[in-house]
Amino acid sequence: MRNSPVGMAGGFAELRAQLLSRTGVPGPARRKALARLTDGWLGELAQDAGVNVGGVALVAVGGFGRGELSPFSDLDLVLLHSTETPASYAGMLAERLWYPIWDSKIRLDHSVRSVGGARQVARTDLPAMLGMLDLRHIAGDPDLAVTLHRRVLADWRSDAKNRLADLRASCQERADRSGQLAFATTPDLKESRGGLRDLVVMRAVAASWVADCPHQGLEEARSALLDVRDVVQTVAGRATDRLQVQDQDAVAAQLGLDDRDALLKHVAGIARTVDHASDLTWHRVDRALSRPSGTITDLGGRITRRIERTPLADGIVEQEGEAVLARAVNPANDPTLVVRAAAAAAQSGLPVSPATVLRLARTCPPLPDPWPPVALDAFLSLLGAGEPMLAAWEDLDQAGLISTLLPGWERLRSLPQRDPIHLYTVDRHLMQTAVNAAGLVRRVARPDLLLLAAILHDIGKGPREDERDHADHAVVGADLCVPWLRRMGLSEPDVRTVERLIRHHLLLGDFAARRDPDDPATIAAIVEAVGDAATLDLLAALTESDARAAGPAAWTTWRAGQIRHLVGRVRRALDGERPAEPPAITQVERELIESGTGSVGIVIESIPAAVRITICAPDRPGLLAAAAAVLTMHRLTVRSAAIRTIDGHALQTWIAAPQFGEAPAAATLRADLVRALDGSLDVAARLARRTAPPRRGPAVPPEVRVVESASDLSTVLEVRAHDLPGLLYTVSSALTAAGVSVVSARVDTLGADAVDVFYVQTPDGAPLSGSRAREVADGITQALVS
Repeated sequence: MRNSPVGMAGGFAELRAQLLSRTGVPGPARRKALARLTDGWLGELAQDAGVNVGGVALVAVGGFGRGELSPFSDLDLVLLHSTETPASYAGMLAERLWYPIWDSKIRLDHSVRSVGGARQVARTDLPAMLGMLDLRHIAGDPDLAVTLHRRVLADWRSDAKNRLADLRASCQERADRSGQLAFATTPDLKESRGGLRDLVVMRAVAASWVADCPHQGLEEARSALLDVRDVVQTVAGRATDRLQVQDQDAVAAQLGLDDRDALLKHVAGIARTVDHASDLTWHRVDRALSRPSGTITDLGGRITRRIERTPLADGIVEQEGEAVLARAVNPANDPTLVVRAAAAAAQSGLPVSPATVLRLARTCPPLPDPWPPVALDAFLSLLGAGEPMLAAWEDLDQAGLISTLLPGWERLRSLPQRDPIHLYTVDRHLMQTAVNAAGLVRRVARPDLLLLAAILHDIGKGPREDERDHADHAVVGADLCVPWLRRMGLSEPDVRTVERLIRHHLLLGDFAARRDPDDPATIAAIVEAVGDAATLDLLAALTESDARAAGPAAWTTWRAGQIRHLVGRVRRALDGERPAEPPAITQVERELIESGTGSVGIVIESIPAAVRITICAPDRPGLLAAAAAVLTMHRLTVRSAAIRTIDGHALQTWIAAPQFGEAPAAATLRADLVRALDGSLDVAARLARRTAPPRRGPAVPPEVRVVESASDLSTVLEVRAHDLPGLLYTVSSALTAAGVSVVSARVDTLGADAVDVFYVQTPDGAPLSGSRAREVADGITQALVS
């Protein structure tokens, strides 16, 4: 090996380390410099190994072929040889070449192939094909590299219809496996939908000549995403594409961002640009492959394709499967055109042409204050389009047009939600809520107000510069929505209705899960909040739309039933009926009560994805704790529960799912519960054996609070804690030790957190005094942290 700074292994390593140690945002310049340095080193290694004669060539493929080297990227290399060059000779050269690379500790993905062999691999292996489309010559015979690239590209184009179908299927499988980069809290920058892999896919689609991809902002997105990956690998000190929680603050700092939330918002913004371009690219592929073959000949004898333009709405037409402006339209004279184009596209299930969006962004004036009625009608048509609304909204949002329609939207854009319930960022959650609400408009008298409340209900989230920064987002959002709605042109009564919906959009869900629906105070509070039956209907539809948009943990069959029951009781109160008596006992409960005085009875019923366990026993201290312990012992994960007392009988209804296999038999549960109650079964010792695995990362401390004015008859305690085996037993035991009676309970699990509410009384049936309630709450907290 020649004695040069690059050629010496130590010299290359030193120069590489110096390059990677530069502070600040890495940028494309550093990646290019790293690729040039690596190319030079490999070129010298190749010459020393004998790859400097005709018939052999060293080429880079994949990410290295594109020059996208991160600090711990591997080197994707192929040693090509001609048909005339013996494979054994090429193999000998490869051995000489690979060993110095291995010695450098740089990861290597390598192969030795003839031009024909490499071409055959690309024909049968889709990832290999994508890698070779980015083939780049490094050393040796350049004609071999040119020949292979030309032939691989020709093969790709000649079989594009089949290969693109395979490519699309692989993209969907990858998205299903890796999720969406824009909405993940620990995203995979490469494999997630909207990540680096999709940028490679769009390059391949463009290379097929079937359809082009949108170019606006893509190169910037690619560079920004590579910057993030470079810093992620630097902070982690290893090869990774995963942005782990423990690294996010350090990565944010190196990228010049405020904190981890700013980092996730930054990444989400990039991913949405990529995802939007990818969706449009595949739409164009579909159109191109399904296009009819009809052609016409122009006066010069050239074959051209007939372009059809189909009217969609005033000033908007369909052309080539996209919504575009009619030829006579001048956006500079029509401030309503932005929202009308989006509505027409959404109602037709089409994307808005990128050229049209760009033209609208550049020339269309802002809407006046208040909006013309046609603008509000179009906005409602956009919101009411259902699923197609998402694409049309994103078309506008990518160009900043949503922020011109809704000043303040930029604060919500790509804003992460760090909780186990929400699947999406704040703005995407609002969009999905509107999609869900569009499917419920037949249930309400004012669909327009439902749609507006859906798209605005969480606008109070996110950082603010005033004293409301940490206030209840529903209260903040209710205040913020008023000027937005007035600007849209709503009447004052309608403004107040939407304001009320936003202020109380959590009310039904919270009360259904954490208040006793049979307590008159619960019903009275909701009646006061909604005011009339029409608003109740709107709030119920908004609650369902919001919960469904949050994720599967927020809207279950059990939760839907809770809210439906609560809404029914409130509706009767609004209609002037006397508060209904507590619901009659079910047939199962009646049979258990009648089965024998003083006995414990249990019935298990199968329901979708869970079991319903009904327990009836004489009411006594410690019964709730014992039942919770027995269920936990049998590895039943409690999803929710309702507990009440009727004529001295405690009735418990548990919804639970077996962790493994089938639920135990009712007789087995009954036997253990009887033993737990008579003391012959030490449930505390049994539960101690089921210690939860140690938590990684900081644990959020439990919170126990007294809910003031929630009931006239009982004291209400709310317990929020990480859901661990034995949690309900611990809380119930603390209540028993405190000498209070649990007259009702609402037990709920949301993702990794439990929210349990207990209605408690003194032994003589009265609410606890304020000091006594705080004492009991402190005792529960102490039990949970000890």
